[in-house]
Amino acid sequence: MQNETVARRYATAIFSLAKERKAVDAVGRDLQAARAAIFTNDDARRFFTSPVIDRAKKTQVFTKAFAAFHQVALHSILLLIRKRREALLGPIVAEYEKLALADTGREPLEITSARRLPPAELEQLVARLGRIYGKRFEVKQSIDPALLGGVRITMGDRRVDGTIAGRLDEFARELATRK
Repeated sequence: MQNETVARRYATAIFSLAKERKAVDAVGRDLQAARAAIFTNDDARRFFTSPVIDRAKKTQVFTKAFAAFHQVALHSILLLIRKRREALLGPIVAEYEKLALADTGREPLEITSARRLPPAELEQLVARLGRIYGKRFEVKQSIDPALLGGVRITMGDRRVDGTIAGRLDEFARELATRK
């Protein structure tokens, strides 16, 4: 919980600087690239998050590796190294992405279904949710064959489970409590 709060503070500060410099997209892309480069490679992740490795060495390596990055993104990563908060890069980038979406008046919407929804059906569902909640959404569709049928909708901290698997789980819980 505390790490999430700290990550949100860093992300808010980075976002403010990026917005001030009219570079929200560029900084976001660079932060995402850094997260991907560091956390998809075990050696890079261990090097970046290791408390044993000297901060000056890390600073030197990452200054050289990310030299082409926007200054706000580069200096944010270097600040994390200087403050020994390297492990927060992933949560900071996630919070930054939320702030960037909110700045455009959109919210993340994840739709999970057993099969890929046809574009017209997906569009209709998103439009209906937009009318109900009065919001615009950035849609991410994912497939999970284990759901059997129906859709699971996640909007921020809200989840609507209209899947067959979800209903079967609910029914099993209800039966278990009746015994």
